[in-house]
Amino acid sequence: MKITSTSCICPVLVCLCFVQRCYGTAHHSSIKVTRNQTKHIEGETEVHHRPKRGWVWNQFFVLEEHMGPDPQYVGKLHSNSDKGDGSVKYILTGEGAGTIFIIDDTTGDIHSTKSLDREQKTHYVLHAQAIDRRTNKPLEPESEFIIKVQDINDNAPKFTDGPYIVTVPEMSDMGTSVLQVTATDADDPTYGNSARVVYSILQGQPYFSVDPKTGVIRTALHNMDREAREHYSVVIQAKDMAGQVGGLSGSTTVNITLTDVNDNPPRFPQKHYQLYVPESAQVGSAVGKIKANDADTGSNADMTYSIINGDGVGIFSISTDKETREGILSLKKPLNYEKKKSYTLNIEGANTHLDFRFSHLGPFKDATMLKIIVGDVDEPPLFSMPSYVMEVYENAKIGTVVGTVLAQDPDSANSLVRYFIEYNAEDDRSFNIDANTGIIKTTKVLDREETPWYNITVAASEKDNPGLLSHVAVGIRVLDVNDNPPELAREYDIVVCENSKPGQVIHTISATDKDDFANGPRFNFFLDERLSINPNFTLKDNEAAAPSPSGFVHAREMGACGPAMQKRSCPRRV
Repeated sequence: MKITSTSCICPVLVCLCFVQRCYGTAHHSSIKVTRNQTKHIEGETEVHHRPKRGWVWNQFFVLEEHMGPDPQYVGKLHSNSDKGDGSVKYILTGEGAGTIFIIDDTTGDIHSTKSLDREQKTHYVLHAQAIDRRTNKPLEPESEFIIKVQDINDNAPKFTDGPYIVTVPEMSDMGTSVLQVTATDADDPTYGNSARVVYSILQGQPYFSVDPKTGVIRTALHNMDREAREHYSVVIQAKDMAGQVGGLSGSTTVNITLTDVNDNPPRFPQKHYQLYVPESAQVGSAVGKIKANDADTGSNADMTYSIINGDGVGIFSISTDKETREGILSLKKPLNYEKKKSYTLNIEGANTHLDFRFSHLGPFKDATMLKIIVGDVDEPPLFSMPSYVMEVYENAKIGTVVGTVLAQDPDSANSLVRYFIEYNAEDDRSFNIDANTGIIKTTKVLDREETPWYNITVAASEKDNPGLLSHVAVGIRVLDVNDNPPELAREYDIVVCENSKPGQVIHTISATDKDDFANGPRFNFFLDERLSINPNFTLKDNEAAAPSPSGFVHAREMGACGPAMQKRSCPRRV
């Protein structure tokens, strides 16, 4: 289509740009474009077709990060009113106009004066206008267009969440998912492959693998054993440009720890152990420890110990220390070297938390034999009785034998035994003991009415080891003899009425005896014939009164009073 100067058309402002898809300087030629027409100056052929790929209407492109010595050519504004005589002036306004983007107001050529970063700003909105240079009147309406910052691959992929710390159970099946890592690329994902990331593993093979598209890390071997190796440092790389040569890359570290499962049974380091226990060990005390090793950790290594058989089953017991996982052996009954010098125990250690997936690796228990050697200890003398009770009569002569204690050395040496009585400083030392024979004798005359019972402590020691003592309690009962006369219970002051009848009981008297019951009551009451007897009174035994004997005093004649009696008020006789 040929346009003449007389043709009546509306003036049109055309934005013309060439998008360069590679690094380098953009080339352009003098091209006039009206709508969908393209006219080649050097050729006369006019071709109607759609715009070439890379030609964008109402849109310019500028490469980011341009580092050339000259301003980067962006594109050209052209009005069909421009005859090429310089009468048309092009004006550029909007974002970055005059600072980032400059325009030749005569030719309409636009250049970028600064290096731009697409990741900071992706596009700029500008306005173009063509005016008559002489009249300053617009030749056509203002047009809006966009300058897009075209992406280059200037950003490497980044792992924003790394480094990673993750766990996976040991013995997991091959292909078990461990973690998904994600790298981000700040480049334009809609243009080319600048932001197309591919994952690969740089370190950690052959134990782990990574899916190149999704970044999912998986186990790559069967039966990874924590007890053989627990920690792995896996390095994952993310590379853009779909992994092609020249792409940028970033990496991260994934620290993987295998967590424990119960895949190891307990094991005793030895099949036979020997333990020395002195015969003096106290019942209930811990006498030894034993431990089975388990390569697992935490609850997977918990175990309990038990005595499964042996001749010491009734003598010893075993418990489990939850903290140390040791078997604590305790004494249930006393040991006696002279009776039995050794015991044998079969001890079992078994896991308490089983994982049936690994039952084929079992059984998850182990047994060992423990021989216990009973140690001979120099024991103190042993008395023939746990306590003694002896008797001696009061008033016995000094040196009277009270009784004998006997102690022997329980050890095979059968050492000689020496005896002595342990007295406190304030004790009345009424007895002594023969150091060689254990015979106890009196050291003074005893009075039952003063002290009826004595409690003493006899100690025995070996002649060869006098510091090793044993003690026994000895109770000595003092037996009574009839060495005390009866006594009136109290002083009597008897009152009798003058009108008392003959034979009437006017008072009852009683007596006591300090001796034991066998040597005391019954008593006989009578008037002392050596003294003058008052004929007005008689005294008679109350034979029926027991166990507190008494005598009744009777009046012989009515109204008779002895000179020793005090007269008191009496009821009037009617």
